[in-house]
Amino acid sequence: MSLHTRLLAAFAYVLILVIVALEVPLVLNVSRRVDAEVKAQAAAEAQLVAASASGGLQGGATRDLQRIAQEAGRESGGRVIVVNRNGRILADSAGQQGSYRDRPEILAALDGRIAQGRRFSDTLNESLLYTAVPIVVGNDVGGAVRVTQSVDAIDRRVRRDVLGLVGIGLIALTLGLAFAWFLAGTLAKPLQRLAATARRVEAGELGARADPEGSREHREVAHAFNDMTDRLEQVLAAQREFVANASHQLRTPLTGLRLRLEAASLKAGPELSEELDAAEREVDRLARLLTALLTLAREGDRPPARGAVTVAESLERAVERWDERAAQSGHRLRLDCRDPGAAAVSDEDLAIVLDNLIENALVYAPGGGTVTLQCDREGGEIVVAVEDEGPGLRAGEEEHVFERFARGSRGQAAHGTGLGLAIVDTLARRWGGSARIANRSAGGARAEIRLPAASPESLQTPNRSLDEALPGRV
Repeated sequence: MSLHTRLLAAFAYVLILVIVALEVPLVLNVSRRVDAEVKAQAAAEAQLVAASASGGLQGGATRDLQRIAQEAGRESGGRVIVVNRNGRILADSAGQQGSYRDRPEILAALDGRIAQGRRFSDTLNESLLYTAVPIVVGNDVGGAVRVTQSVDAIDRRVRRDVLGLVGIGLIALTLGLAFAWFLAGTLAKPLQRLAATARRVEAGELGARADPEGSREHREVAHAFNDMTDRLEQVLAAQREFVANASHQLRTPLTGLRLRLEAASLKAGPELSEELDAAEREVDRLARLLTALLTLAREGDRPPARGAVTVAESLERAVERWDERAAQSGHRLRLDCRDPGAAAVSDEDLAIVLDNLIENALVYAPGGGTVTLQCDREGGEIVVAVEDEGPGLRAGEEEHVFERFARGSRGQAAHGTGLGLAIVDTLARRWGGSARIANRSAGGARAEIRLPAASPESLQTPNRSLDEALPGRV
């Protein structure tokens, strides 16, 4: 989970807690207040009807009681009944007759108490609020008044108030989350930009620097990162300078040593000549090792401006360079390329990759075998592969052989430097590609690299002088 999401979740959690803590008591208070107001109003209306009906009971004027009940029923929007001491109906706004002696609220009112409560009417299919009060005649209870009102409208009003409060809470939550989103973004964006800068440095752009922005802590991290990158750039520059100087200084004595060995072999006898030839081969091996180490020392360098190389032509030139060497070792080179187009890589790096893959295949393939160079296009990638008919790899060696100085456990790998596949992997990743090796179902191994495809407009001119200088040319 990202920092932005974590901050937003934390803000949302706090906001929901605050809103719930505020609104739940408020909703309960609103419900209780409305209920209390309705009950108080109903009790007041019932008391008023009882006071008006008291005179009618004293004078025995039942018609006045009926009028009072009907008027009260219209005003309250409910049903009003007046009963005598025995619970018999004297007046009913609904115009009914009968005895209500068995009703609990009527019994309570005839006993001189006020009864009020709610119940659901199956007949009317609604909730009712009933209020029963005694009719006092002199010092005695002469009857009772009961007022029943539907509370569905009241409940709807309470629900509207509750929904209104919930709506206000949702609006507050939305505004709070919007502010939290903005605040989380201001906290996370400096870190995201710092991470992007770190990736640029990792890709070889050592001149990239982070912009000090955001809070004081963010700025401190950016300054520390820039100081670290400055130091890293200085160290790598010193390393490259040392490698360049060492290369220049080492190549000169190696060349001189080789010339002296060649001159000595011309003057020496047969037995000594063989030893001198072996010494020349060791010098050549040392020169190749030096070249490989210098190539690996370029790991982390930012590649030059992306060009494009026609892969099919590069493979053809590689076959030309290595065809005679392959024939000397009893191998045959075969080209199987479907002209996949151009790859975003430098001509020099692709040539080095191909030379190392071909040399590795010739080392592993048995005499008389065939080394096949393939190329194809898969989506936005160019796939270049070299297949041999050698013993292949043991299980678990697919990643190990790309390590520096690592050799396969089969075949003639002991004759190599153990740096060929490491160079292939380094140069492939340098251009945004990848390298892998695996056993073939028909026997042998298949080493391939994948490089980003490029547009034909940026094609490079083939470097013929580079072909002459590469080790495959004899």
